[in-house]
Amino acid sequence: MIMKRFPSLPNYFFDRCRGMSASAAILTAGLLMGAAILANAQDVSTYHNDVGRTGQNLNETLLTTSNVNSTSFGRLFTLATDGKVDAQPLYVSGVSIPGAGTHNLLIVVSEHDTAYAFDADTGAVIWQVSALKSGESPSDDRGCGQVTPEIGITSTPTIDRTRGLHGAIYLVAMSKDSSGNYFQRLHALDLTTGAELFSGPVTITATYPGSGANSSGGFVIFDPKQYKERAGLLLLNGIVYTAWASHCDNGPYTGWVMGYNANTLAQTTVLNVVPNGNEGAIWMAGAGLAADSGNNIYFLDANGNFDTTLNSNGFPANGDYGNAFLKLSTSGGLAVADYFEMDNTVSESGSDTDLGSGGALLVPDQNDGTGHTWHLAVGAGKDTNLYLVNRDAMGKFNAGNNNNIYQELPGSLPGGIWSMPAYFNNRIFYGPVGNPILAFQFTNAKLSANPVAQTANNFGYPGATPSISANGSSNGIVWAAENSSPATLHAYDASDLHELYNSNQAAGGRDHFGNGNKFVTPMIANGKVYVGTTNSVGVFGLLTGQVATPTFAPRAGLYKLPVKVAITDSNSKAKIYYTTNGSTPTVSSTLYTGRIALNATTTLRAIAVVGGSSSAVATGTFTFQVAAPQFSPNPGRFSSPQSVTIKEFTPGATIHYTTDGSVPTSSSPVYNGPISVNSTTTIQAIGIETGYNSSVVSKARYIIGP
Repeated sequence: MIMKRFPSLPNYFFDRCRGMSASAAILTAGLLMGAAILANAQDVSTYHNDVGRTGQNLNETLLTTSNVNSTSFGRLFTLATDGKVDAQPLYVSGVSIPGAGTHNLLIVVSEHDTAYAFDADTGAVIWQVSALKSGESPSDDRGCGQVTPEIGITSTPTIDRTRGLHGAIYLVAMSKDSSGNYFQRLHALDLTTGAELFSGPVTITATYPGSGANSSGGFVIFDPKQYKERAGLLLLNGIVYTAWASHCDNGPYTGWVMGYNANTLAQTTVLNVVPNGNEGAIWMAGAGLAADSGNNIYFLDANGNFDTTLNSNGFPANGDYGNAFLKLSTSGGLAVADYFEMDNTVSESGSDTDLGSGGALLVPDQNDGTGHTWHLAVGAGKDTNLYLVNRDAMGKFNAGNNNNIYQELPGSLPGGIWSMPAYFNNRIFYGPVGNPILAFQFTNAKLSANPVAQTANNFGYPGATPSISANGSSNGIVWAAENSSPATLHAYDASDLHELYNSNQAAGGRDHFGNGNKFVTPMIANGKVYVGTTNSVGVFGLLTGQVATPTFAPRAGLYKLPVKVAITDSNSKAKIYYTTNGSTPTVSSTLYTGRIALNATTTLRAIAVVGGSSSAVATGTFTFQVAAPQFSPNPGRFSSPQSVTIKEFTPGATIHYTTDGSVPTSSSPVYNGPISVNSTTTIQAIGIETGYNSSVVSKARYIIGP
């Protein structure tokens, strides 16, 4: 069979499904995907948590609106780095390090071209590698103060746990050699060691048909010294996408997006969105390229040429999309599929009041009052307007007005946007320059004209990029870093934006963690908050004496296959005790030392103990159900007798079946081999295994005859 490789399914799902019938393969892939999602529920492997760039971690069970305060919560430690941390740190749970046990990893990159893997709970360095080649140094700031004094790894990497033997970290590094030559390179690093993978790194080069800035012979040429990779990397359907910003407005430059094969690092596709003009850099305050389930990419680009003369399809005649909200298709290579352009785009570009200073967010599906589902995206830039586009018809360009856009809120973001919004519970949270964080409410798929809540304090340049932690829809907390000296971490209740905590509240500067940094995005995982600075990462969490409740990974629930459950606690000094018989654990119960293998329905309970203090009891029931049996060939009408086989995908399960129309039970015949069907017959089958719930009954009718 041929299976479409959906972007949400890693390669190994398909490897496990080869040779199966279509229905069996889909079932197996679904089970494996569900287990993987649960096992890595706390991972933050890409910018702003997901490829929609919503900024929400909905699996945070340790931090609540009641325990995030200066008494219970604060700075735990600070991780020193050798340069600025402009990229958002990333988090990968339960990584087995050869010869060194299992660790939750914090992945940090610096402008000194260094990548680090820290133990996310203790701060210990697991590995540290340089992206520089022999004789090289990080780039100078290219005469631009936006990233200074050096440029190394600026954008947020992306991580794929299924690539290579142990998982891969993809990052872009800028450097220069002793002769003054500049390089941009794509690296893939082994998650457990930092070693280069896939014969990397590869040097980034590109050409694209056009006569725009830095063109020659009918092609615009990518000059590595003129660019930095600012936007967070996007991993989509096996391709790593990069997008490129200029150094200030120092030309020549144009707007580039490039794709690289995640397994080979070979360049697969290139697009220039201003090929016959100039400018159009992709900044987005470091936000990552966003993507939808149809493998379309969305982003905002900065001031640059836009062809106000349109072709018959409403697209710019010369293919120049400066200062636009863009949608790219990826089928068969990158191409502009749709766009929105403001009616005053030429004057905005001329005054450097562009859209590209902010990041794009794909809004989870919204239903209007008629029940219609809308696929929306939100973006904003320097002009103070909030733009909400319909991703299925973005509005294109009309020189007279913006009436074709789904919704525009003029002047709703005073001060302008040099940041990225976040989404939670049908609200969009924006942090304009010099203003409070503002919450706009969705009602019937439209945003409120005015904010429904705002913070009591303002945020100076560049405003704030909020991040969200929550346990499902409860205990929502909005986190934001203030670019001040010292930097300030704020936490607000997402329901009304009243402040729960800030890092200046504790006496004696207890929670100070370094000076502010320009485009810093807090990252929250497993009870801790990680914030970059000019030379470090501040790590915040529940303070000693406040023993957090342990968590299970994967989480409790219904499973079709055996699982190995890890129990973790945000306090690295805690000892964990557990039971598997439903009884309440004490310090006399089994001490947790490693993952617990479960292959039958079990109620797991655990406590964390620090000194004489114990946490609340964590309880989770892991229920196992046998997978539904699958028939081959598929049921239907046949001209001749058939030999029917039945497959079961739960290890050790026994199949019982009937052919007389009765519902099978454990007393029905046991399936031991192919069933000969010589006349019209209905076969029913059930899977049974000790410790598992029986499967649902599978039913297949075979009609024999003309």
